[in-house]
Amino acid sequence: MTSTSPQPLTREEKERLLKAIEEDREFRYALMGLLGMRELLERFARLEERQARLEERQQKLEERQQRLEERQQRLEERQQRLEERFARLEERFAKLEERFAKLEERQQKLEERFAKLEERFARLEERFARLEEEQRETRRLVTVIAHRFGVISEEAFRQAMKFVVEDALGAGEVERWSHYDSEGVVYGHPSVVEVDVMVRNDGTHVLLEVKSRVSRGDVLELSRIGKLYEEVMGVKPKLVIIGGFVDKHVPKLAKKLGVEVKPIVAEENMLP
Repeated sequence: MTSTSPQPLTREEKERLLKAIEEDREFRYALMGLLGMRELLERFARLEERQARLEERQQKLEERQQRLEERQQRLEERQQRLEERFARLEERFAKLEERFAKLEERQQKLEERFAKLEERFARLEERFARLEEEQRETRRLVTVIAHRFGVISEEAFRQAMKFVVEDALGAGEVERWSHYDSEGVVYGHPSVVEVDVMVRNDGTHVLLEVKSRVSRGDVLELSRIGKLYEEVMGVKPKLVIIGGFVDKHVPKLAKKLGVEVKPIVAEENMLP
């Protein structure tokens, strides 16, 4: 069986068809319904095609939404990890700040301690300087003793050194004190009075005389100088005489007047 393509209508067939459409209402309605159904079917086909495209697009959107949701979840997890890390960094930073504050406090204490050490070192340097000056003064006094007494024994010289350094000087400086005695307290008439004075670190003032031979007159003289010194300076001094030879009557008078006598030679060798 072979299919043949429809033959075009003849003129007569077309006229009869048109006349039937005009005169036969049922035929006309049927034809109109046929034509409307075809249009509807074409519209339905287009709608189904469009729906298929929409469904495909919706599926793609759903897939994309799923990917976005997964990506959002990963971002939220990453954000949570970052927040946890940030919290740890803040905690660490707080500890570092606390540690830095402690280091600053410790540095301040070290600076204060260093300042105190520098101050102490300065005082030690000053003290060493005074000791050096005292040593020079000691050597000067010993030289004076040696010149005044001439050649003395090694033991006597050692004892003199021990007294000068340990007892007489102690820790202080020796200076020459000079004062014009207008009232004649010392010699009974106005005169210039001079004596070696050493002021110890404990505040004690020591009047020091070095004599080749100590007599009672020397003791009386130093005692009067001590009274003059007390009147002028307002300080009661300690009185000391270093002597090469001491008269035998001197110790009793010296004890009575408060004068300390330091002989260089032994008592049994004192002159009568």
